[in-house]
Order: sequence, then C-alpha cells, then structure tokens
Amino acid sequence: MDHGRQVFTVDLLERYAAKGRGVITCMAAGNDVIVIGTSKGWVIRHDFGVGDSNEIDLSAGRPGEQSIHRVFVDPGGSHCIATVVGPGGAETFYTHAKWTKPRVLSKLKGLVVNAVAWNRQQITEVSTREVILGTENGQLHELAVDEKDKKEKYIKFLFELSELPEAFMGLQMETASIINGTRYYVMAVTPTRLYSFTGFGSLETVFSSYADRTVHFMELPGEIPNSELHFYIKQRRAVHFAWLSGAGIYHGGLNFGGGQHSSSSGNENFIENKALLDYSKLSEGSEMIKPCSIALSEFHFLLLLGNKVKVVNRISEHIIEELQFDQVSESKSKGIIGLCSDATAGLFYAYDQNSIFQVSIDDEGRDMWKVYLDMKEYAAALANCRDPIQRDQVYLVQAEAAFSSKDHFRAASFYAKINYILSFEEVTLKFISAGEQDALRTFLLRKLDNLEKGDKCQITMISTWATELYLDKINRLLLEDESSLENSNSEYQSTIQEFRAFLSDSKDELDEATTMKLLESYGRVDELVYFASLKCHYEIVVHHYIQQGEAKKALEVLQKPSVPEDLQYKFAPDLIALDAYETVESWMATKNLNPRKLIPAMMRYSSEPHAKNETHEVIKYLEYCVHRLHNEDPGVHNLLLSLYAKQEDDSALLRFLECKFGKGQINGPEFFYDPKYALRLCLKQKRMRACVHIYSMMSMHEEAVALALQVDPELAMAEADKVEDDEDLRKKLWLMIAKHVVEQEKGTKRENIRKAIAFLKETDGLLKIEDILPFFPDFALIDDFKEAICSSLEDYNKQIEQLKEEMNDATHGADNIRKDISALAQRCTVIDRDEECGVCRRKILTAGREIGMGRGYTSVGPMAPFYVFPCGHAFHAQCLIAHDIPL
Repeated sequence: MDHGRQVFTVDLLERYAAKGRGVITCMAAGNDVIVIGTSKGWVIRHDFGVGDSNEIDLSAGRPGEQSIHRVFVDPGGSHCIATVVGPGGAETFYTHAKWTKPRVLSKLKGLVVNAVAWNRQQITEVSTREVILGTENGQLHELAVDEKDKKEKYIKFLFELSELPEAFMGLQMETASIINGTRYYVMAVTPTRLYSFTGFGSLETVFSSYADRTVHFMELPGEIPNSELHFYIKQRRAVHFAWLSGAGIYHGGLNFGGGQHSSSSGNENFIENKALLDYSKLSEGSEMIKPCSIALSEFHFLLLLGNKVKVVNRISEHIIEELQFDQVSESKSKGIIGLCSDATAGLFYAYDQNSIFQVSIDDEGRDMWKVYLDMKEYAAALANCRDPIQRDQVYLVQAEAAFSSKDHFRAASFYAKINYILSFEEVTLKFISAGEQDALRTFLLRKLDNLEKGDKCQITMISTWATELYLDKINRLLLEDESSLENSNSEYQSTIQEFRAFLSDSKDELDEATTMKLLESYGRVDELVYFASLKCHYEIVVHHYIQQGEAKKALEVLQKPSVPEDLQYKFAPDLIALDAYETVESWMATKNLNPRKLIPAMMRYSSEPHAKNETHEVIKYLEYCVHRLHNEDPGVHNLLLSLYAKQEDDSALLRFLECKFGKGQINGPEFFYDPKYALRLCLKQKRMRACVHIYSMMSMHEEAVALALQVDPELAMAEADKVEDDEDLRKKLWLMIAKHVVEQEKGTKRENIRKAIAFLKETDGLLKIEDILPFFPDFALIDDFKEAICSSLEDYNKQIEQLKEEMNDATHGADNIRKDISALAQRCTVIDRDEECGVCRRKILTAGREIGMGRGYTSVGPMAPFYVFPCGHAFHAQCLIAHDIPL
C-alpha cells in the first residue's frame, strides 16, 4: 500500500453535539444531515448543507426518564424515524425536515424498532413510499408517510419470525423495476441469522407468500454486541453488503437480476462471491476482540474496536490503517459508541457520548490494483489501474510468471503489452537467450497489434523481422519433414497459411523491396507471387503463372478491376498460345478491351497450324467483336476477312461480305474492311465468288460479270441484273453474257440457236435477235433464225402502229385547242348596273376615282377596272387583289 498519504482521515466535526440534552445514544446520517438521539429523549437534527439545526423533544408528556433507543434518517435527509424508550414502554415517532412537531406512530406503541429499510429508488422529499421497520420482538412492519398529510398513510404488519424468535437488528431493501411491476429484495439480520426475501407486486404480497414457503436464511451462531447489516451504494444501487455477525464479517456482492420471466417467489439467494472475514485476523494478541460497529466503503470495512477504528481492506482482508479519536476525558471511559455512514455524501461518522467525528476518504481505490495483483487476480488489477505504468506492472508480473513456467507463448503476449517499464530489446534478448524463436515471433506479432499507427518506422522494422522469422520457421519445418508438402493438415501448411495472412495484414507496413528480397533469398516463390499480388505488382504474378503453364490463374488475375489494361495486351500472345479457349473466353468477358491491340497476338496464333475440325478461337473472338460489340475498326474486319479467306469453305466469307455492318448509320459506310485489300486477298486465295461480290460492291460491274462468267453464268446474270439505273450498261453486261453463252455452246448449230433464242427471253426484252446475231458465225443459215426474226419484226410492227395512234391523238388534240381559242375571243357577259363588288359591296359600275385606281390599271371611261367570273360574281380589281394578297 502507499503509505505516503492516508486513505482515511478523522476530523472532529462537533464537540458537545447533544447541546446539554443528555448524552448521545444513537446517530444516523444522510445527504449532509446528521440526526442524533440523546439520553433525555431529544432528537437533534444538524443540517450541514444549509448550516442550521433544530431540536425535538420526544419525551414530552411521558412519565419518567426517556431515552432515544434508535434514530433513522433517509438517504435524502428529509424523513426521520426515532424510537424512545422509558418506564412507560416504547413509542416510535416520525418527523419531517419541514415539521416542527413529530408524529407518533400509535400502531407501533410498545414495539422497540431496531432497524429501518428505506426504498432508495422511489423515495422522494415529500413521500417515504414503502418503509420496512424491524422490531425487537422479531416483527416486520410496513410504513408509508406523505409530508403533506401530516400523518402516516398506513402501517401494515408484514412478517414475524416464528421458528427462532429473535430481534431484527438490521434491515436493507432494494427494488428493481421490470415490465410487469416492481421486484423487491429485502435482507434482514438477527444476532445469528441473515434472512433474504424477494418477490413481485407489493411488500405485503411478497411477505404473505412466505406463509407457504420457507424463508431463505444464513445462520452464523456466535456472540456479538451489536449485529449490523450495511449495503454499499454506488450510483443509487447496492453493489455489495456486510453483516457484522458473531462468527465474523459475512460479506459479498449483490446481484439484483430478477427478470420478468422469473417465478413469483424469485431467487432469494441474490448474494454472490460470498466470504467470511474471521475476527482472528483483526486481533494483535491471543485474545479475539469483536467489533461493536461497522461501516462499509467500496473497498474497505471500518471496524469499531474499543476507542479506535481499524480499516480493513475488503479484498485482501489486511488492516491498512487505524484511526484514533480526540475524545474529551469524560467520554474516554465509555469510548466510541458507534459508526454510521452517509451514502449520499460519501462520508462516515463516529460518535461518542459528546462528540461527532467525521471520517473522510481520499481515493480509496488508488492502490487496489496492487491488492488484486498480490492476490494474482490480474483482471481485477487491470480494471483498477489508473495509468499505463500500473498496467505495465500487472502485465510484467503475468509475463514473468508465464515465462518461469515455460509458457513462452503466453509470456510473449503479456510482454507485448508492456510499453514503459521494460524495453523492446530486453524482451527480445530474453526470448533469443532461451532459444524460443516461435515465442519471439508471437511477441513481435502481438507488439504490432499494440503499436499506434503513427509508429511507422517501428512497425516496419518489427514486421520485417517477423517476416524473416516466419520464413525461417517454414524452411525448418520443410527440412524436418518433406512429406508435409503433401499433407494439408501439417504444421508446415498451417504456418504458410498464417504467414500469408500476416503478409496480407502487413502489406502496407512492410518495405516492398526488402520483403521481395527476403522472399526471393529464402526461395519462397509462391509467397513472393502472393506478396506481389497484394502489392498490385500483377506483372510478376501473371508472368509466374504463365511460366507454370497456369493460364487460367493468370487470366483470373488479369480480370481484376485494379489490373492495368496494358497487361492484357502485353501477355496476350503468351496466353493465347498457352490456352486459346480460356484466353478468348476471358477476352469476351472483359469489358472495354480494345481488339485492335490484340491483333498481333491473334495473328501469331493464326499463323500456327491447327487441326481441321478445331474451333478457330480467334475467329470466334473476332465474330464476337464484329457482331456483338459492333466493332468498326477496319483492322479487326480485315483480319477476320483474311481468316475467312483461308478457310476451305467460303460460305462464311460470303456471309461476311454480304453483311452491311454500317447499315442504319447516317452517311456511314456499309462495311468497314478495305475492299481493295479484300479483293487482292480473295484473288490470291482464289475465292472467285467473293471477288465477284467485291467487284460488284465497288461498282465494277463489267469486271464482276466477266469474272462471274468464269465461275457460273447464273452468277453473271444476277450481277447484270443489279444494274438498274444505267440501261446502256445493263445491256452491255447482258451482251457480254450473251456472247459467252453463244461462244460456249458445244451442241449442233440448230441446238445452239435454240439456246440463244431461250437466253433472249431471260433478258426480258432487253436484247433482240439482231443484238446477238453478230456473235454467230458468218456461215450460219438465215433459216435457223427465221422464227426469231419474224417475232422481232412483229414486235417492230406493233411499235409502229402504236406510234401512229399516238400521232393521230396528238393532231386531234391540237385541233380542239385551236377551236377553244377562237371561241374565247368571241365570248362576253352582261352586268347589271346595280351589280355589287363581292368584297367592298359597292357598285361595280362606279367611277374609278371613288375606289382608287391600282397601279398598272387603266380605267374605262369613268369606271374602275373589274373582273367578272363565269359564275356571275364580280369584283373590283383593287378589291380582289387586296383580298387575295393581304398586306
């Protein structure tokens, strides 16, 4: 313990506090209010909060000498209960801080009240709520008082000890609010027993339930001058208790954990971590002295033994201090009478017949970490540490203990938590000297966990050291057992997994170049690749997988969003050569890939020989680009066309040439390949049908037909029919075909002539017999063409007759027109002199000046120019113009 300054100090609060009203017999305190009872029946209330006091005489009207037996005050200092005893028996009074006269509780007449339990959770300044009173004859009563009523609301009998009638000497009550009401916890002590009651509802309901069930109690027989029960209150909730019994101080924690699903009886045993402090530990000699009073703080007992108070640590059960009191001579003979506490103010008081002493606490928990540490209760010690130095001392003790017991890994964890009292170098040397490399690695890893992010240099250094220790461990395991390579459950494999997890966690702290060199020097290629992937050095990773022939893994790396797109193009030649199918599938699954940059890889793949029935993966990818992605790059289209041209079957090539990929684009091309390149390629590969199509597409119809005649006359005819807007060209093309047909026929002359005549019919009249006659030999007989010539002459005759009819019709029409012109020259109409203009409604035959002459018109005499229509309507010229041509 720290003996530099005391935890508990004693100060004289007031001398002659009884004020001549006898001597002090009892005392209670709450919220800086002290109430004392005297031997002459007076109750004196000292309010140190406001600095005043008042006196109440409870002996008035009672015969004989009266003495205050017990006085009780609530935690708020407002409510007071006192019992006075004398020759006429006992009476109990209630008084409020605002009252000048006390109220006698007549229902308790004759009963000596030894103990009172206040409802700390619900009591207020104006209402006591439920109060339990314990009497000398072993009864419990319930009381409730409202200050405004000036009298008690009720006094109810609750319980009486029947099995072993003894006086109730101490009472405490705690409540807990739950969903369906209030749960009560009551503890009561007699000289030999501690009783516990609990239940739901009201106090009356709780205690009435014990008529059918056994009361839970703890019995500790033994003589005791004054049995007492105290709760330590923290944040308005009782957390532990102490019972001053004949056998010792029975104490423990309190757990008021009753829930809504508990039974009506509840769990009476709400005490935990029970212990008994034997009085023999308090005695200096052979004679055992029992305390006559007790007070309870958070960590200590204040025990009144004779004229001094011994302070005992509740945890270690060691006496830490002895408190002496400055008593007047007349009080020394009787000594200190008792102790009491003010839970609200956090103070303790001792009193003798004349004086009141205040016992103050100065940070009683400051050394509790040492107490727990000495008892090896490390968790509690850490919970009570106030600064990092104290925590370091706790960790050091734990670490040294573990190291001594050869539990090096546990020791490493504790050493790693020490920051101030032991240097990093001392700890590491300790493990190195012991040859505990694994424990050293554990220490380094735990140290990393405890370092602040700002310690970048230290983190990098320790991480690098841990990396080397991992690598050393892995190699040692491999040397010890090479079969561990195949065993997935071996220590070797688990260490590798652990190391990889470490690399993943520390990738940002490790120095990249140093770590790479370490991994390389230890020959850990797989881990090197793993670390490279963590550091986003994908080029190293992909290259490694290609070297291993694992194209699929390489492609998985390249498909990561964080991988630069350039790597796709860089490794494309190697990957497509390694596994064309997986590579192409990966390309098709990757968005925003530029096929043009893949052309070198595709050309390299295409230049290699492939099986006849093998799927050409490059063609598959190019078709995907052209048809699905609508790629317009001429290089892509040219490459696909060249691959089609090299295939034996030209159907795919022809389909490709016939597709209009740019269709629908405004002013866009219908195809994106280079037609000249396509033509050269197809000629080289002897793809004549394709060449015909290309010639036609380039509007080189004569070349197209000429080439088509070498392949298939039907194809030539189809090409000739494609020309629609140039009749002369179309006829020329058909003449080329006709010449070819005539010259190629190998049959008899008459048969050849018949086929030529049949060919003329296919031209739909475009060619006549006279057009193809020059293609026949000069010695051909005219009789062979008689039928065709006659047919042609008949057609000409029909045309002549049709032209004659059209000429007659034209002459007829001209005559009719001349007649109409002559008739118009003689035509006239009659206008009434009152005829009105259809626009201005004035008379047509009005003088011209009245309506204004338009420019370019000449009046006829005094009249303005006008128009008359065959229907009879008439209009002034100026009015009609203004109506039809608005300004």
